[in-house]
Amino acid sequence: MSGWDPEPWRTRFQNALPGWKVVLHTETFDPAEITYAAAWKQPEGAFAGLPNLKAIFSLGAGVDHLFKDKRLPAGIPIVRVVDPDLTTRMSEYIVMHCLMALRRVRTYDGFQKQRSWTDLRDQPQASDIQVGLLGMGVLGQDAAGKLKAMGFRVAGWSRREKAVDGVTMHHGASGLEALVASSDILVAVMPLTPDTAGILNASLFAHLPKAEAIGGPVLINVGRGGLQNEADILAALDSGKLGSAVLDVFQVEPLPADSAFWLHPKVTVTPHNSAISSPPAIAAYVAGQIQVAEQGGALTNVVDPSHSY
Repeated sequence: MSGWDPEPWRTRFQNALPGWKVVLHTETFDPAEITYAAAWKQPEGAFAGLPNLKAIFSLGAGVDHLFKDKRLPAGIPIVRVVDPDLTTRMSEYIVMHCLMALRRVRTYDGFQKQRSWTDLRDQPQASDIQVGLLGMGVLGQDAAGKLKAMGFRVAGWSRREKAVDGVTMHHGASGLEALVASSDILVAVMPLTPDTAGILNASLFAHLPKAEAIGGPVLINVGRGGLQNEADILAALDSGKLGSAVLDVFQVEPLPADSAFWLHPKVTVTPHNSAISSPPAIAAYVAGQIQVAEQGGALTNVVDPSHSY
C-alpha cells in the first residue's frame, strides 16, 4: 500500500472482517497464513512466496500497478474495485468538464480577467456536440448515460466489439480513428495496458475535428498518466490542434513544479482526484467479496490477465 497510510486500512479491514487476522506487508508473519491480499502500488514481489493466496484485490479502480510486478504469482485472481460511489464521482467530473467546455467557461474566465463584457452569441447546444469516450467499461458506460441525459451526442470506443444502448460504438484500430474524427470532446477513461500506453499522441490528435463551436477540440484524461504523450499534448495545444485539455492524471505524480502544464493557459490540472472513493466503502467491498468467496461463491470484477484489465 505504498503512498498510503496503511494503519487505517488495517482498522477498516479488521472492522469489516471480525475474527480475521489482518497484517501489513511490513510486519513479520507466516506466509502460509495469508489467503487474501489488498494493495495499491505494492512493492515488487509483495505477493511472492504466499502459498495459500486465493485472490489479490486492488484498492483502486485501476490494476496496472499490479501488472507492473514482475513477480506477480500466476493463476491468482486479481479483483478490481467497482464501487457506486467511485463511479458516480467519475461521471460527475466528466459531465462537469464537458459542460464547462460547452459553455466556454475558460474563455469567459479570460474575459473576466480582462474586465471585458464580451458575449459569445453563437454558443452551441449540447446536442450539437459529440463526446467520444475512450473506454466503455463500468465508468465509461455510466458517464455515457449521464452525458446523454444532458443532451450530448455520445460515441464510445472499446478494444473489442461491444454494444451499449443508445451509444454509437466503435472498436479496434479502425474504430478508434473513426471515433476520434467525430469527437468534439475526447474523454479517456480506459485502463492502462501495453496496448493503450501512450495512445493519446500526435497521431491520434491528427484525426480530431476542428470543433470550432467550442473553441477547438477538448481532451479530458481521467484514465492513467501513462495513456498520454505529454510532449505531444503540449505541442497540440500550442499549435491549436487541441483547443484545451483537462488532465487529472500524469506520467509523474505528484506533477513536478516545473511542469509546463501548471501554468499553460489552455490546461486544467487536477491532482488525480476525479474519482476518489471512500476508503471505508472500498474496505467493505473487498470484505464482502472475501465473505462470498469463503462461502463458495464466485468473485466478481475479476481481471482478465490476457488483457491486463
